[in-house]
Amino acid sequence: MLLNAAVQQAAMFGMHLGKSPSIDEQIDCTKYFTFGQTNVQLIELPGHSMGSIGIYHQESAQIIVGDVLFSGSIGRTDLPGGNYNTLIGSIKSKLLTLPENTVVYPGHGPTTTIKKEKHSNPFLV
Repeated sequence: MLLNAAVQQAAMFGMHLGKSPSIDEQIDCTKYFTFGQTNVQLIELPGHSMGSIGIYHQESAQIIVGDVLFSGSIGRTDLPGGNYNTLIGSIKSKLLTLPENTVVYPGHGPTTTIKKEKHSNPFLV
């Protein structure tokens, strides 16, 4: 669970964290969620850290991936719950299978596309 490592992660940055809130409900990543008139799908993307997800809008071929995938790179895996092989597996099986015109919005840095990463990302080719 993502919050299990919160105290350790805060300590890495010299912060003290009080008691973590409890989780009321687990999100089912097989469902679509509606925000106003927009439907999005959550896609589990383990490997960078515990609880990593993508938010995919199929209609416009866009996905927000946080620190899982970057333009020409991938997310770090040295955080609690991170695992290099799991991350590569998530990217290859869940992201690179999306339409190549899908625009990828990383947590920071420039946007990219599935096509660009599939053909030029040194961690994935």
